[in-house]
Amino acid sequence: MKDYNYRVLTDLAQARAYLANQSLVAFDIETAPIAPYRFTERAALDPHKSQIVGISFSVSEGTGIYIPLAHRVGTNADAGEVWALLAEFAADTSVTKITHNLAFESMFFYARGIVIQPPVYDTIAATQLTLKSNSEFCNLADSGLKTLVPLLIGDTLPSFEQVTGRRHFDHLDSADPETVRYACADSDYALRLYHLFNEWFSRSIPKHRQIVELVESPTAVYCGLMKYNGLPINQELMLAKQAEAAAALEELREKIAFLIGDVNIGKNASTKAFKRYLYKDLGLPVFKTTTKDGEAADDETLILLHEHCRAERPDLAPLIEMVREYRKWGKLKSTYVDGYLVHINPATGRIHPDLLPLKTSTGRFASNNPNMQNMPRSGGDVLGVRNFVTAPEGKVLLALDFSQIELRVGAFYCRDRQMMEVYRIGGDIHDQTATVIFGPGKRRNL
Repeated sequence: MKDYNYRVLTDLAQARAYLANQSLVAFDIETAPIAPYRFTERAALDPHKSQIVGISFSVSEGTGIYIPLAHRVGTNADAGEVWALLAEFAADTSVTKITHNLAFESMFFYARGIVIQPPVYDTIAATQLTLKSNSEFCNLADSGLKTLVPLLIGDTLPSFEQVTGRRHFDHLDSADPETVRYACADSDYALRLYHLFNEWFSRSIPKHRQIVELVESPTAVYCGLMKYNGLPINQELMLAKQAEAAAALEELREKIAFLIGDVNIGKNASTKAFKRYLYKDLGLPVFKTTTKDGEAADDETLILLHEHCRAERPDLAPLIEMVREYRKWGKLKSTYVDGYLVHINPATGRIHPDLLPLKTSTGRFASNNPNMQNMPRSGGDVLGVRNFVTAPEGKVLLALDFSQIELRVGAFYCRDRQMMEVYRIGGDIHDQTATVIFGPGKRRNL
């Protein structure tokens, strides 16, 4: 970082003058935990446990202003005036609002009742739609601002730890040059990345600029809103089901031990001792191996072993059945009870998963911390995991789904007349496919 003009402003008239008549404005927020969560890990990233300490803006390369809002050291701007400015800025449809990680900023604005309106531009989304190599796009791990700036621009940005000395941001003096430089640089370099990415899109993949501006960036705003709202959880039911699962596992463990003795099966019935018992002591066939552990004992393998035992070793079929049941209960408990419980936010009583619209190569959303998209279907779930998500009092939950959306999109882009006609008349494409394969009146469950 060589030449830059960054300023701290507590006079909102000067801030408005800097932003006046600008069609492109980059912004970035700094946050810090509120009193009950000062010593809670990563609390500054949670809008239910923290607040905006200050916000920076940049309208041209090398310039930026920082408006302190809640620093404990130094002077802050008037909070009421700042929030009025932010509400106007977020609602202004004549300004493209640029930031790096729009979902994050969106959460904190939404915590104050403000929804950022388009046009918007998320430089993280733009990063993920540029090429990492000749054969793959960048992923989220490649998309941090501190990673991109040295790589693409050749400058080095100081880390949060270097600037704060592991303190919270509100402990820094609001007027200290290093505080101002750190805050403004995030906005300045987000604006530089905006121009850099759009130049690249124009040369390489022009339609990707449209995807960033019209699809992925507006989506990022609502990912922030959804993460902020989270999912209401019936924790009492979860704890009851946790005890039920633990009891079922203990009962199954005892039944298995009665058959195999003191062989250690572990939490997932895949210990080396248990596999040695299956394949060496019992002489069962090895249907699958892994490069790491040799003989496999995963779900697929146990299905094959169960089929084999039913045909060739019926005396062992009950054992394999119990092991499969043991693994099922273990998976339900560890993933959907224990795994969900640790993610319940004590400030809200809800789970707030990360929603990642560009995580998968197929274009589907992904969900992390935890993955709330892979809940087992009701039919094969003895615990009733989907019942953990409950509507607040006076509300109802709606389950909505795009019927056969991938096939509909495929029919549209391929211009397949027969498929399009089936959908036009409200038919069932699977029935039509079965008719083509098996003939009229020969429906199969495909």
